[in-house]
Amino acid sequence: MLLNKTELSFEKFNELVENFSKRILENKKNSICIGLIGDLGTGKTAFSKKLLSSLGVTEYVKSPTFTYLIEYNIDGIDIYHFDVYRISNEDELYNIGFYDYIDNNNSLVLVEWANLILDEMPKNTIYFEIEHSKENTRIYSSYIIDKGEKIYVDVYNYKFD
Repeated sequence: MLLNKTELSFEKFNELVENFSKRILENKKNSICIGLIGDLGTGKTAFSKKLLSSLGVTEYVKSPTFTYLIEYNIDGIDIYHFDVYRISNEDELYNIGFYDYIDNNNSLVLVEWANLILDEMPKNTIYFEIEHSKENTRIYSSYIIDKGEKIYVDVYNYKFD
């Protein structure tokens, strides 16, 4: 499914995230990075909870707002869940170990507020942008960024490189 400012119900988006999690498990030997973009309250943490639950994480998932990073491990995948809302410069990213995590094989790096550090995100990042809409829907986009341009991708057939 190509998401380009597509309005979906929460239920439909949860189905999409479940299917996307299957693609991640099929490609777990790769280094995978997901950047989440959206205003406060759009659903970045809800996306994270659904994705990690679909991958098999049984622990309580919360946003690492004050710790910057929460780590999980399931089925041979190391998961690094970052919240960079309070990061103000590249030195702080270095200090929290961000660069040590982003290229590990068999890993998933999930970054909330990725728009705040776009220049530091790996080239292989797939972005999910979430916008407010109606009470029970949101507007979703999924894309990669290549040479500064957004290229919208089909999340059901995305090839993790």
